[in-house]
Amino acid sequence: MKTKLLAGAMALALVGCSEKNSESVSVQGSPTYDMAPVDAAAEATPLSIPAPSDSSARAVRPPNVGVTSAPGVAFNYAYAFRLDDNRIAKVQEEHAAACEALGVNRCRIAGMTYRLVRENEVEAQLLFKLDPAIARKFGRDALASVEKAEGVLAATRISGDDVGTQISDSQRRSADLNAEIARLETRLRQGGLGDRERAELQQQIAGMRRQLDGERDTRRTGEAMLATTPMQFDYVGTGGLPGIGYGNPFSDALNMLVHSGSVMLSFILVVGAAVLPWALFFALLMMIWRTRPMLVARKWLRGATRPPEASPTAA
Repeated sequence: MKTKLLAGAMALALVGCSEKNSESVSVQGSPTYDMAPVDAAAEATPLSIPAPSDSSARAVRPPNVGVTSAPGVAFNYAYAFRLDDNRIAKVQEEHAAACEALGVNRCRIAGMTYRLVRENEVEAQLLFKLDPAIARKFGRDALASVEKAEGVLAATRISGDDVGTQISDSQRRSADLNAEIARLETRLRQGGLGDRERAELQQQIAGMRRQLDGERDTRRTGEAMLATTPMQFDYVGTGGLPGIGYGNPFSDALNMLVHSGSVMLSFILVVGAAVLPWALFFALLMMIWRTRPMLVARKWLRGATRPPEASPTAA
């Protein structure tokens, strides 16, 4: 009887352990997302745009990361779009118009660039300051307009700075400074201090008040970063004929031909610029050498250096 009871208890224990293991596996197997803070110096820098290998690049979407999923983090969005050069201006105008339609309180254009690199290559950029609540939707709508113009998403970057923690640390430092200032002021009011000690205490209090002003500026800067979300759009053209996109062998061959021709022309110009001055210099010397005065001078030198001939009478 005891053996049966022990066997039943062991079976129940094994069942309980298996259930706990299955629960732990299901929790560990669930995907988690972690966004580490990124240095703010990386903002407003052009994204490196890889060339897509096939038409599957048109299905790329930016990561679905929202500001509400990480409170206290100041996000910075950057997108790079690649589309035909003759369509960049129109898409850029559509994005600017969409921002203006939202109003200055929710979207502001912070910068705009449009540059014709070569005869058929265009580079452009738009910088925005957005309400954090609409940043993700604005990026998705912008991508939709690019895809409507037969463009692709070439690169995307979402960086975050943990401003909330910085503000909390600043508040804690300010509280410590205020407590220390109160202690030193109490010591000054007690009296019985020498002139030197009183001056030192006053200098310490003045230095702490300057630190408080610096901490206040730090918090204001962090609050401003949390109030607006920067967004950057980079537009790069295909550099080919209008209407020819990726995956087209004729477009690839034409781009390779133009690139090879430009490299060869650059090489010829560099070599010519290095050799031509010396060639002109030696040609000038040859012209001077063949002039009549130089011929006369050479004959005179030959006659002057020739030894005198012996006469027959003397022989």
